[in-house]
Amino acid sequence: MKKALSLFTALIFVLLILTSCRAASLLDKNNPVMLTMWHVYGEQADSPMNRLIEEFNQTVGRDQGIIINVTVMTNTSQIGNQLLKAQSDVLGAPEMPDLFFCHNNNADDLGASNLINWNDVFSKEELDGYVEEFIEDGIVDDRLVVFPVSKSTHLLFINGTQFDRFCAETGVTYDHLSTWDGFFDVAAGFYTWSGGKPFCAFDYLLRAIELILEAEGETSYMTEDGWYDFDNPAVKEVWMKFAKALCQGHIVVSDLYSNTQVMTGEVIAGCGSSAAILYYNDTVTYPDNTTEPMNLQILPMPQIDPSNGLVTQAGVGLCSYKTTEQKAEAAAVFARWFTQSSRNLDFVTQTGYMPVSNGAFYAIDDHSFEKESYKRLYTTLKEVRDTCTMVKEPIYSGYYDRVQKLYDALRASQHKLLKRYISGENVEALAEETWRLFMNVE
Repeated sequence: MKKALSLFTALIFVLLILTSCRAASLLDKNNPVMLTMWHVYGEQADSPMNRLIEEFNQTVGRDQGIIINVTVMTNTSQIGNQLLKAQSDVLGAPEMPDLFFCHNNNADDLGASNLINWNDVFSKEELDGYVEEFIEDGIVDDRLVVFPVSKSTHLLFINGTQFDRFCAETGVTYDHLSTWDGFFDVAAGFYTWSGGKPFCAFDYLLRAIELILEAEGETSYMTEDGWYDFDNPAVKEVWMKFAKALCQGHIVVSDLYSNTQVMTGEVIAGCGSSAAILYYNDTVTYPDNTTEPMNLQILPMPQIDPSNGLVTQAGVGLCSYKTTEQKAEAAAVFARWFTQSSRNLDFVTQTGYMPVSNGAFYAIDDHSFEKESYKRLYTTLKEVRDTCTMVKEPIYSGYYDRVQKLYDALRASQHKLLKRYISGENVEALAEETWRLFMNVE
């Protein structure tokens, strides 16, 4: 009996040792591990991201034995192809980074199984502190591989000085822009009032169309290959609303980013990313070189039904390439530190993005903003978070390449279409031309 008890005690002791060994940290501050990183938050050396990484390296990183080394600073439109080249070991490409920021479709192209599943390194209780839709957006092939660190959405930026003059003379109010029907009426009215100026430039025209379709209950407006179902009559119906407004000069597809056209007075409104706040000036400079205060106003995107609003959630997230358990632990330490509520809010308010934790959203009301336009932005973002459902963007491979081809084609034709409309051609026929253009994008 004593022998059996001794054997049992010894077994328990061994199991405890093994368990403690597995739970022990693999990090050693005397022998730090280096994680290379590629990021997309400003290509200048003094970007907000670089400042935070320096702070991490000098504090938590130093204490736990982690060094983050930024080796590439790029942008969201290029990082996907750069990562694929690195993964394929293309001649001349940099080595695959340990940490990087990318979109879901980029993670899908790299293979979710090649990336750390953040569910394995974060507890359920920890993940419950983040905005649920943002966590869900990072799931690829049932794995949480794109961890939210910041998110953007699309908003309506308005030259408040000129819009207020328009309102005073026509009776229009900002409330008219809460619905799409009101938006198109305002756009038509402004075109007449201004003597032929477009009201709004769109950076992401198709995303507005997608959200309208979803708000109308359309769930199968795209095909399995990741493009639009042109046999679905709802797709054409919504497209034609925007196409007729475009052909009549009431709206335009932006030259690239609508903020430039708003600041030069070409339009008085722009539908673009919340991050566009970084590029808005306090003044408008018109073609005749006159200037006036911008008085920038920022509104949620129009809705089909404001009581049941849908808004996009966009932006990259943090991925960690799967290599060693030690690097996985170090990546998790950095992700926790970076998304801590107060730190995350400080970061995003420098970049125009939404925070990712519930705590950071709650803290917006008490945050100190240096500029009134930023305060308006984050008041609107909090309103959007509290009143709307966040909807993820398409993640189909090749989708965004086709989107850009369509936008390029519309940019090349929109002014010609307007001239033809002014010359007397039928707006329905002109809009049909844009529909055929849409269908033939390869």
